[in-house]
Amino acid sequence: MSSAVEFDFQTPELSFLSSGGARVSRTIHPSGLRILTEEVPGAHSTSLGFWIAVGSRDEDGVAYGSTHFLEHLLFKGTSTRSALDIAIAFDSVGGEHNALTAKEHTCYYAKVQDTDVNMAIDVLADMIADSVIDPHEFEVERQVILEELAMADDDPSDVAHERIAELVLGDHALGRPIGGNPETIKASERASVLRHYDTYYRAHELVVSAAGSLKHADIVARVLSALGRSGWNLADASAPAARRAVDGVAVADTPRSRVITRPLEQAVVALATPGLRATDERRHVMSVLSSCLGGGMSSRLFQEIREKRGLAYSVYAFASSYADAGMFGMAAGTSPSNAKLVAELLRDELVALAQSGITEDERLRTIGNLSGSSALALESMETRMMRLGRSELTTGEYVDREEGLARLARVSTDDVQALARHLVNSPLSAVVVGAVKDDIVDGVVAPGNISA
Repeated sequence: MSSAVEFDFQTPELSFLSSGGARVSRTIHPSGLRILTEEVPGAHSTSLGFWIAVGSRDEDGVAYGSTHFLEHLLFKGTSTRSALDIAIAFDSVGGEHNALTAKEHTCYYAKVQDTDVNMAIDVLADMIADSVIDPHEFEVERQVILEELAMADDDPSDVAHERIAELVLGDHALGRPIGGNPETIKASERASVLRHYDTYYRAHELVVSAAGSLKHADIVARVLSALGRSGWNLADASAPAARRAVDGVAVADTPRSRVITRPLEQAVVALATPGLRATDERRHVMSVLSSCLGGGMSSRLFQEIREKRGLAYSVYAFASSYADAGMFGMAAGTSPSNAKLVAELLRDELVALAQSGITEDERLRTIGNLSGSSALALESMETRMMRLGRSELTTGEYVDREEGLARLARVSTDDVQALARHLVNSPLSAVVVGAVKDDIVDGVVAPGNISA
């Protein structure tokens, strides 16, 4: 494969060879259900994902955190399987199963040896199509989620990342915590969560992806059979649910800061600015920029803040992208007395990159790093399965490793500097969590401080 393959909604059957000899196939069933597989030569395991394109941003009309609440509840039993039955099914074969709720999708996934694929499909399909959302289990799981939120609130890094997203993404639904908060979870009602389930858990909203030791036709047949046995009527014709609009949305247009005082040995410092949408043509430039600035031990942030000054153990850059918005940031953990200095250094390294760009040696080293890490990641069937699902739901195109490397190779030093200038001319917000004073970031994010 020498270029990206478009996943349009007009082609019901699609099959092609990707790099490494893996065969990618895609079926759009008349019900709107989409099934994608990647048959990987030599694999002995298979990873499966059942994706619903609903996330925490889609919670109008229900308590915030309901999507994550629902994800928990689907493990609590169906009309034919108890929660214990679901757990035993995977434990008895050494398989793994779990789920994730993100801001734009929910995924229920499993990894099993090739002889247990049919079982995994049957159980995941049953969870998706026939969850009973038992009233007693609803109350039990409410307490579990409150404990999960409490655990996250005890982690200063989690707190910093949640709060910086709120500052950068503003009042938009993308800025809300995925799991809600204790107040919204306590207020959540079974009836509203059940309506949420009935609204979104439908064939035209479902994407199934699988990678590993498999045959596409077998996966398609088993998925259709399993969903039918679990009560879904797949006879009604429907178009697949449309992908999200990519028109940019309003995010924070002024720098913001927040200090959360906690009696901690370390302070977590996070700085962030609006970033790129998931389909932005500069996303490969962002990968190079983020990695060069804070993606490894040779990165600028690591060398300046940890190696030269010894101010942090953990320091890094990060980027997140959604259909219509994005965020780029940097973070570090340091002693409270050094928090202001570290915040200034994070900012200054971004400004320096915008002013002077990166060297050709840095560009080549960073591309080599990203190329190698992608090769290692694709040894995992789960990574390949996730790539298929996200390609279908988010970008609408499949980019294999060969094409991805070609796109990275086209990123120039000028491209990186131009994107850095764009970032420093966007409002930079800051969060500090720790035993620090309220004025700790004064002057760090003030308008006019960042220029290239």
